[in-house]
This record gives sequence, C-alpha cells and structure tokens, in this order.
Amino acid sequence: MKLPLLLSLLNLTGTLAFAQTQKLIVLGVAQDAGYPQIGAVQEFAAVELGQRVRQKVVALGVVDEQAGQKFLFEATPDLPAQLYALNEFWPTPGTLPTGIFLTHGHMGHYTGLLYLGREASGARAVPVYAMPRMASFLTNNAPWSQLLALHNIELRPLAAGQPASLNAKLKVTPLLVPHRDEFTETVGFEIQGAHKKAVFIPDIDKWSKWPQPLPEVVKNADYVLLDATFYLNGEIARDMAEVPHPFVEETIKLLQHLPLAQRAKVYLIHFNHTNPLLNPASPERAEVLRQGFRVADEGLELGL
Repeated sequence: MKLPLLLSLLNLTGTLAFAQTQKLIVLGVAQDAGYPQIGAVQEFAAVELGQRVRQKVVALGVVDEQAGQKFLFEATPDLPAQLYALNEFWPTPGTLPTGIFLTHGHMGHYTGLLYLGREASGARAVPVYAMPRMASFLTNNAPWSQLLALHNIELRPLAAGQPASLNAKLKVTPLLVPHRDEFTETVGFEIQGAHKKAVFIPDIDKWSKWPQPLPEVVKNADYVLLDATFYLNGEIARDMAEVPHPFVEETIKLLQHLPLAQRAKVYLIHFNHTNPLLNPASPERAEVLRQGFRVADEGLELGL
C-alpha cells in the first residue's frame, strides 16, 4: 500500500479507519405513545414553546450500502416520518424498506404496518419478518389480514435463536425475552454486521427473568440498546407491576461493575414520557452519562 493512501486511512488515534458501508440509525427513542403523550397538556405546551423536542416512537434503521438494502426494526405509528428519515440518510430508488423486523404486538411496535395498505402507500409485498405468534396474529386478525390478502406485505418467518441471513455480511437473530405477551411473543434482535454486532431489546419485563445474563450480553456485543422505559419505581400513578420494565436504576446497578469500555457500549432507549432521560438537561441524564452509560438520541449512527 502506498504511503499517502495508508495515511488517508489513518484516523486520529492512529488506527485504520475504513468506510462504513453498513450502519445502524436510531429513528426514534420514545415508548409506544411517543412524546408528548396523549393528554399531557404541559408536554404539548413545552414542545410548542420550543422548551422540549417531540420524540418519535422507538425504531431503528439498518442500511447496507454495498448490498443496496435498508431495513426497519419496528413499524411504529411514526413510520412515515421514520421512513423519510431513513431515505434521507441513504437515498435509493423507491422509498419502501427492503424489509421490516417486528419485536412484538404492542401498539408502538407494529401498528405502522397500516401505512403499507391501500389507504396509504399501497405497497407491494414488503417483507415483514415476524415470530410465529406475531405472524399468526397478523394473519388471523383484521385489518392486518387485509395487508396479506392484498399482498401489501409478505411474511417472513423467524425462529428464536436462528439467524436470518439478509446478505453475505448481514444477519439478524431474534432473542426471545419475557414480556406481557397478551397477543404475541416478544423478541429483541442481535444484528450482526460485517465488523460489529448490535443487540436491540426495547421491551422486557425484568432482566432477572431472562435466562441470558445481561452483563454477558454486553460483553459479547459492540452496541447494546436496552429497555429504559422508566427511570425508577413510582414514576407513574398506575400500579407499575401492570407494566413491568427494568428501571434504569436497576439496569445501572446490574452493570455498574463492568469496566468503563463495556459500560460505554450500553445505549438506553424506549423512554416513557415521564422518564427524565428524555430531557437533555435533566440531572438524571447527567448522572447516567457520568457513570459511563449512554442515552440514545434520534439520529444516532453506529457503524456495523
């Protein structure tokens, strides 16, 4: 290799820096109902006054420029804006994604599929990757069944722990997790790119209920995007046992013994409108960052 070319590949730390053709993009960070949330008058006022920023429902995009593919992880109520953002990030012929991966059947994670129907885009055979109960739910319940009958979407089956190869250098493995599975099972995803691995778990009841030890999951990945719905117990007026999630305080306590380099892999995501981590100026966010963890923001890009 000629010296000028070698020097052009060196980054500021003196290591080789190669162009990333695979990237993960955060397209939303809020819990299913978004921010501001319905009925939260003060939150709407804060957004209108420019004191706070509207937040889209949690979703990821994955782009593989070399393969000419782009995928959505979750089909949220904000799907039109999130797909626009994904296409702005990497414009390609056609606006629809190469495929959509669904985690489960709660409001914020699949209802955006309706935008693929005849009232909106009138899509043709968009691949939707789903677990068995999720696929059965879509097949046997209207209006989702109409998307299949009209061939707007095409189901691609997933199995827990079994990788789905999207191309020679990109594969996705569903990870079964415990959650409120009224209608479907719930999964997170391991996204393995050419160089890096990301783990995405936006919803889970409690880490103690999951057979996989969370510290080991962090050690074995490059990026870990974790359920941070609530910061602490008592955050909402309802009985929080009805909507179980790991509190941010619990997650930090579980992982605080890890070295700083490991803690820096953790990106908290899926924030309820009450979670102070949604506010960039909150002392809670400052404390999380001080302890070496990260807070996911819309537009974050991570190379795969």
